[in-house]
Amino acid sequence: MEATVVRTGTEGKTWGGGNDPLKASYGKMMMWFFILSDALTFSGFLAAYGFSRFKFIDSWPIADEVFTHFPFLHGVEAPMYYVALMTFILIFSSVTMVLAVDAGHHMKKGKVTLYMFLTIIGGLVFVGSQAWEWSTFIKGDYGAVTTKGGNILQFVNTEGERVALSEIAVPIEGARVEHERNNGIWFDAGKDLPAYSLEEIKAGFVQNEDILVRTLMNDEDGNKIILSREESLMKLNNEAVGTVEGANLIQNEYGHPLFADFFFFITGFHGFHVFSGVIINIIIFFNVLIGTYERRGSYEMVEKVGLYWHFVDLVWVFVFTFFYLV
Repeated sequence: MEATVVRTGTEGKTWGGGNDPLKASYGKMMMWFFILSDALTFSGFLAAYGFSRFKFIDSWPIADEVFTHFPFLHGVEAPMYYVALMTFILIFSSVTMVLAVDAGHHMKKGKVTLYMFLTIIGGLVFVGSQAWEWSTFIKGDYGAVTTKGGNILQFVNTEGERVALSEIAVPIEGARVEHERNNGIWFDAGKDLPAYSLEEIKAGFVQNEDILVRTLMNDEDGNKIILSREESLMKLNNEAVGTVEGANLIQNEYGHPLFADFFFFITGFHGFHVFSGVIINIIIFFNVLIGTYERRGSYEMVEKVGLYWHFVDLVWVFVFTFFYLV
């Protein structure tokens, strides 16, 4: 007895599982599944960030005071300007990707090549900008003093403007001794010393009466509390244990350490997605150049990578909102 083979009429065209209401190929369906799973991952990360920020709302850094730098404009206060420019570049690259997909639908190889090239340039600029932002965030700007409870004490002048440790510290001979091989006991060398010791900061603070201590706690108006001169001296003498410059996974001169942890993890994870998208776009770009999709009679691969690129852009909108705007 011969077996009966049922044909759906979709073999070789769509996913081959019967009537397809989405009219999508197997590749597109798999890309949508990946995007859905990745969206759930980013949602979990951002939800964790939101929970932590709500829990430590009084000590969370102010974005306008953290992201104030602009390349080649040292000393110029430009809060959020460069982040806004990065966002514009990434969104514009999504526009060029749309144009590349549309040109592919009309089988216009020249325009697909041009718009894919512009998309790649936009992605590279964004990744490079994020690397610069990371280096600036890690290096720090003003510095701060750490307390026994793990909090941060920042310094401001009488007008409420931040003051850097370099403007306060008074050099003290012998205050900073670095362990070397000849004076170490159980180790070959010690950790790198900070630029300024706590003793140097305290000495400079006593000499400069125009400097006050600002805590991480907010007042009723949502502004960081600035202590009086007497309170500042008492806080510095009784609770300060060290100095911190910049941010890492342990300490953060801008505020609560969790802010730096989430910043590195979430923006780094998104940056990895953008970098991966750039690599994939480059591969597709060269396939367009050699006429691979022209011979196939379809630029569907451009459309598939376009779906991924739009997803990456959309995720950045949420990351930008959570970290920089809210």
